[in-house]
Amino acid sequence: MTAPLLIIAAGGTGGHMFPAQALAEEMLSRGWRVKLTTDPRGARYAGGFPQAVERVVLRSASFARGGALDRLLTPLQIGMGVLVGLWSMLRDRPACVAGFGGYPAIPAMSAAWALRRPRLIHEQNGVLGRVNQLFARRVDAVACGTWPTEVPEGVEGRNIGNPVRAAIRKCAGAPYHPPGDGPLELLVFGGSQGASVMRKVPEAVALLPADMRGQLVISQQARDEDAEAVRRAYTDMGLPADIRPFFDDMPARLARAQLVICRSGASSVADIAVIGRPAIFIPYAAAARDEQTANARGLTQAGAAVTLQESELTAETLARHIAAILGDAERASAAARAAQALGKPQAATALADLVEQLSARTR
Repeated sequence: MTAPLLIIAAGGTGGHMFPAQALAEEMLSRGWRVKLTTDPRGARYAGGFPQAVERVVLRSASFARGGALDRLLTPLQIGMGVLVGLWSMLRDRPACVAGFGGYPAIPAMSAAWALRRPRLIHEQNGVLGRVNQLFARRVDAVACGTWPTEVPEGVEGRNIGNPVRAAIRKCAGAPYHPPGDGPLELLVFGGSQGASVMRKVPEAVALLPADMRGQLVISQQARDEDAEAVRRAYTDMGLPADIRPFFDDMPARLARAQLVICRSGASSVADIAVIGRPAIFIPYAAAARDEQTANARGLTQAGAAVTLQESELTAETLARHIAAILGDAERASAAARAAQALGKPQAATALADLVEQLSARTR
């Protein structure tokens, strides 16, 4: 008997792809077949997907990018994608289709709706993205990664959590070493968009008390155009700093950190909560729906994090918050515990259970 097939439709950013990867890992462990449909941008984040996942890379079609001609051709490209999706699903009927947002999810989700296949969407942020808004009333379930999530009237959201990768789950609840006399591990990273705001961090570090600054061991993601200036700033202070455009061992660095400074993308917030670390969040100010502020709200209200809007971000303000956390072991430990209390390391299991529940209706 052929194993049931799950089609995962996601694309655009790691925020869509990382939870999709976690679901793929879980479904494979349950004996399912998994197919991923994405675009070239999403494919850049698909390297961590198990080899058993079949990949279908479609040309991206978005009303938000490209010139006037590209936008005019977008409906045609999406329509062609829907036809390809219909043909594919008629040849190999999926037991369920799961959309994680992004324009590349439209063809598969549209084909699943037309064929009345069991389908769900998973929204990572506290506000539905454009594509998930489009399908919220056309799916069997809306799974929410951030709680609460704003959903259309009459739509019931399910508090599932954001699935995290297996490497993050392995570090779930790793012991937190409160700041003290030893080294202070500071982890800094930003999203692919607007990450240059993290250049404020070296300026803030320079304002910290000398004894605290001397304890710092820094890991900071920086884009190529920013890396040299960031590296030089720490070198001038005599601080050990590992500056890279991407950390492929992020779970281990999170587990070692006494404090994390980062954007509040949904996956980042989920990872920090599952491992349980104090954080300073700097939401991406240009986000269309201000979803990163919504993502950070739960941890901030619980005392696990501080949220600083870009409009209020100064070196002095950031330094004050860094010093307040790293200078108070009791506060830092309480923040770590509060973050862990909100973590959902079993979100992938819960989402996989939902996939199986929906698919059982048509068996």
